[in-house]
Amino acid sequence: MPTRILTHETKTDLVMAMPTIIIEGPKADVETKRELVRRITEVVREVYKVHHVSVVIHENEPENVGVDGELLADIIARRKG
Repeated sequence: MPTRILTHETKTDLVMAMPTIIIEGPKADVETKRELVRRITEVVREVYKVHHVSVVIHENEPENVGVDGELLADIIARRKG
């Protein structure tokens, strides 16, 4: 198999063609993140017919998320009692 040399132009083409999926969610352990990245990547590869997929996970604390004008931390606290 020949070696492929990436120039500035081909690197740019690769990045522009690579879907980037951003997940906004709660904290998760590393095994959960591995599975999430693996499964999301499989679906994106199948649908887009591409090989390179980037997945970025943003973990958000409940006090940093608002739902319908209210902090998620407050909603969770109210549900707990």
